[in-house]
Amino acid sequence: MSTPTAAAIGLAIAWTTLTNIAYQRQHDAAAAMPCLSMRRPIESLRVLIGDHSWLVGFALEAGGFACYAGAVALGSLALVQSIGAGGIGVLAWLSARVSGRRLGRRQLAGVELSVLGLAALGVSLAHGGGAGGHGRTAAIIVWILVTALVAIAVLGVGRRRGALAIAEGVAGGLFSSIGDLSTKLATQGGARLAFVLTLLVGYVVGTALLQLGYQRGATLTVAGIGTLFTNAVPIVAGTVLLSEPVPSGAFGVLRVGAFCAVIAGAILLASPDRAEALAASSSRAGPSGAGTGQSA
Repeated sequence: MSTPTAAAIGLAIAWTTLTNIAYQRQHDAAAAMPCLSMRRPIESLRVLIGDHSWLVGFALEAGGFACYAGAVALGSLALVQSIGAGGIGVLAWLSARVSGRRLGRRQLAGVELSVLGLAALGVSLAHGGGAGGHGRTAAIIVWILVTALVAIAVLGVGRRRGALAIAEGVAGGLFSSIGDLSTKLATQGGARLAFVLTLLVGYVVGTALLQLGYQRGATLTVAGIGTLFTNAVPIVAGTVLLSEPVPSGAFGVLRVGAFCAVIAGAILLASPDRAEALAASSSRAGPSGAGTGQSA
């Protein structure tokens, strides 16, 4: 394993740890706030930045982003995002610790799959971990536009089906994936610095949608689903758009299996057990009424 790849792995671990701690803090803070709304962005922003706990979470997320930018500058996008997908196990552990409850069987299986995937990923790195190419700018722009349109469509479907919390998690994850992909592109320098614009749009909209989702759903449901799409989409983008290398032979099979395992683990962790769903429903029906109104 090369020195840059080893450094990328260390930074990726720091990124996913800080980000998942931030998700937990932001969820707890947003769930207790008055109803936020995309239609009242200034007022909603004032509510968010006026909350000390939420600001601490935001600061942790900003620190995580700095680590992420360093990681994708040194290593491949798919590698860094795979570590991030496995890192949802950190979120599961934190959520259980904070709420004082035990993880269900489905979620425990998700943690085990995530850890297994990360272990397999580590072994596969013994056979290369190149950062890949630059890809075609036109294809990248189309990818970003399609991702944004899919996110908007998901919000519409979620609103009609009465599953807005899940839709906001999915859409927030998709917009955040635009930010993650754009960060990788911006680190390539030159004309690619223009992707700082899509970086800002992706992260701002993605973060806003997650805060709205936090008011309606449990941490693992909203942040878990968001993390799944934030990680899975760039993993595919790194391989398809940027031609990031996959080892041949047994190491290649192990690398692909590792990707599949961490994504499967994220899916299991993002699917709430019945007890968690009931607890979230009870919380939203509480006397404060937080998260019960239409906020988007």
